[in-house]
Amino acid sequence: MFTFLHAADIHLDSPLRGLERYEDAPVARIRKATRRALENLVDRAVADQVAFVIIAGDLYDGDWKDYNTGLFFVAQMRRLREAHVDVFLIEGNHDAASRITSSLPLPDNVYTFPTSKAATRHALDGEVALHGQGFATQKVTTELWRGYPAAEPGRCNIGVMHTSLSGRPGHEPYAPCSADDLRSKGYDYWALGHVHAREIVSDDPWIVFPGNVQGRHIREPGAKGCTLVTVVDRDEITVEPIDLDVLRWRLCEVDVEGAKTTDDVLGSVEQALAAAMDEADDRPLAVRVRLVGVCQVHERLHAAPERWVEQIRALATTVGGEDLWLEKVRFDTTRHHDVELALRRDDALGGLLRAIDGLEADDELLEKLGSSFDDLRKKLPPELLSGGDHLDPTDAACLREPFEGAKELLLARLLSAGDDEDGR
Repeated sequence: MFTFLHAADIHLDSPLRGLERYEDAPVARIRKATRRALENLVDRAVADQVAFVIIAGDLYDGDWKDYNTGLFFVAQMRRLREAHVDVFLIEGNHDAASRITSSLPLPDNVYTFPTSKAATRHALDGEVALHGQGFATQKVTTELWRGYPAAEPGRCNIGVMHTSLSGRPGHEPYAPCSADDLRSKGYDYWALGHVHAREIVSDDPWIVFPGNVQGRHIREPGAKGCTLVTVVDRDEITVEPIDLDVLRWRLCEVDVEGAKTTDDVLGSVEQALAAAMDEADDRPLAVRVRLVGVCQVHERLHAAPERWVEQIRALATTVGGEDLWLEKVRFDTTRHHDVELALRRDDALGGLLRAIDGLEADDELLEKLGSSFDDLRKKLPPELLSGGDHLDPTDAACLREPFEGAKELLLARLLSAGDDEDGR
């Protein structure tokens, strides 16, 4: 029996996006998150006395901004060497983008698979055969799996590949293949990388994405880490997810349907934030709050969103102190039926409301907006540009969001104009 750790997509020193712009954000803790996650990986390998560690690509995040990034990795590999733990790694698309990685000398317990063709390396006195090939360039669209050798008889065969298989949302189709393609090699375990979400593609044989070791932004929510693999014999292999992350991301959707006042809304948000902290496994938490549902105070929320963002930010501090940070607030509530009545008003205000409500951003308009992106950014209200998302002038869906937000902002402010109440 032996055990090994399968990790991927460490993206060492990759910036965590979405918090750094806030004055109360712990910038130092954010910057060190991927390093601490790697330290946790090494700690676990040493504590469990694993036979070896596999890193299935994207150890780095492209060209380093600081040479200390590589020196830190070398120091962690020396810790594994002292514990007699070998490391097998392949280069992924982000590693291939680095001009420094290939020249970095590594301790002799680390073996990097070649990028020219698939190679085989043995471990545990020949009981294990590991097969792998790294990326020679940043974009590899060839079917690398075809060049992997057939399984070696009498050994536990492990394939290491950086791939999105036949495709995964949000990931480029690098080194394309199917689960059946991988099965055809006769291996006992496929250690994959590139996809940042944990996924067990197959258990016969095991085809596993461990996910990345540390979530870097709101699109990488939930627990992150590696996979502990226990091999009793070729017919008895078990896998266990191991959490390594030091900071967690969470999308917190709050249904405010039926809320009659903004106090009701804030109360629901506070409860949701408290529940999210309880489920964070004692880790700091970065939260995006999304308000949804038919809401009588929809217009008041949209008329002054910056005000309610600050209110919710204060709630986050009350609930979690320094361990809970607000990444963004999205106001996706639906108008109450009273607004529909206002839209049918037979006067100038009703006509203006209908004109604004009928605005649609078609593809041609979005293309024009994208071509004048810098001017667009200057004209949008600042609350529509806050948070962790960055406008992409080439992405129509991305541009549509602030356009629709601007429409809601105009409607809400017109409907609330002349309201002498204090907003509650």
